[in-house]
Amino acid sequence: MNLEKVIFAFFIVLAASLNFAFFLGDPKQPETHSVYELCAAIVVSLIATVLKFGDRTQIGAVHLSTSLVADIQLITAAVIWGIAVHVTGTGLTGEVMASIVSFSGGALLANIVSVTMLIVETVMMRR
Repeated sequence: MNLEKVIFAFFIVLAASLNFAFFLGDPKQPETHSVYELCAAIVVSLIATVLKFGDRTQIGAVHLSTSLVADIQLITAAVIWGIAVHVTGTGLTGEVMASIVSFSGGALLANIVSVTMLIVETVMMRR
């Protein structure tokens, strides 16, 4: 068993599951979405991105691009959250939370593509 591949797959799947955990719930209800889940999703997604830098294959490039998309989406969601709470003072209204969850949904889609590619790559691997 290749430990590097295990760690790589672990962080890809963990990033997707944390993103899903944040995304799940009523988009207009701030109580169903934790800021800590969003922060954990961002940190793990950034770690997964760093792990993808070493792969020089075509599929590695696509893995990296999906990870960068997820990072941008999650960071944008966090910025919107921060601006709504600390800059404008409007707080987490239903509209603001819906925007945050929508960006998280975009990141979730990118993570699903990445996990799907990982599964396909694993199935196609010859021994």
